[in-house]
Amino acid sequence: MSLVYRFLFFLIGLMILTIGICMTIVADFGAGAWDALNVALTETFGLSIGRWVMIVGAILIVVNAFLHKSRPEFLAIGIIFAIGSLIDLWMSLFFKGWEPSGLFGQLSMFLAGIVVIGIGAAIYLQPKFPLNPIDSLMMGIKKRLNISIMAAKTIGELIALILALVFNGPIGLGTLIITFAIGPVIQLFFPPFEKLHKKLLASAEKSQEIG
Repeated sequence: MSLVYRFLFFLIGLMILTIGICMTIVADFGAGAWDALNVALTETFGLSIGRWVMIVGAILIVVNAFLHKSRPEFLAIGIIFAIGSLIDLWMSLFFKGWEPSGLFGQLSMFLAGIVVIGIGAAIYLQPKFPLNPIDSLMMGIKKRLNISIMAAKTIGELIALILALVFNGPIGLGTLIITFAIGPVIQLFFPPFEKLHKKLLASAEKSQEIG
């Protein structure tokens, strides 16, 4: 039962996270740095945004192996495949040909997207399954520099921001907001979901002992 809870946290977290990513892209207020990079690569070389999520993620798997001083996390290939596929799925199902109207609509969707991303990340990080390579990069930076999740996430976003600028990605005010806000938002939602996750696992273990 504990494995079921962990898997549900992981899957639900990824689904929420990717919906939030799509919201920030469609808001057209300036995509998050990594998403701006993927959009730029799509516009420059073709392929879907989700496909570029997979390709960039594969490159990050190698970088993360160096940061963590370990073998490449090949199981993470499944994660980037899931994230890329979910992004393409949500974009085709809910966001294709649809854009928020007016500045207020754009800003509202954008800010809501940041919150959704933060919630999704805070949930899917709990089971400690193989991480999305971007979040593995965050944890690798945290480990190497001995800094907080918030600071490590911000550094990772700045790296992506520079790359997005090189490829002329959709950088805007929203990009800067995400770069400096996403770390604190994840940090905000992480403790309550960590507490819930531990409570559910403890309950599952207790039920197994009684059974």
